[in-house]
Amino acid sequence: MATPNYGYEKRQKELAKKRKKEDKLKAKAGRKVGDPAQGDAQQDDSTSSSDATGQTPGTPARS
Repeated sequence: MATPNYGYEKRQKELAKKRKKEDKLKAKAGRKVGDPAQGDAQQDDSTSSSDATGQTPGTPARS
């Protein structure tokens, strides 16, 4: 039986981590420079989560 090549596995894991980090940085740069509509959609979601009394769902009601 062949022995596991831990060096190869480690290198693949490092490459995947590097790729993921680069993708995150690209996405972050895209949000910073690009679409203001994308930011508006996030704000709309937060305003629609309050009910008719003006309370957010997780807050206790004042009496």
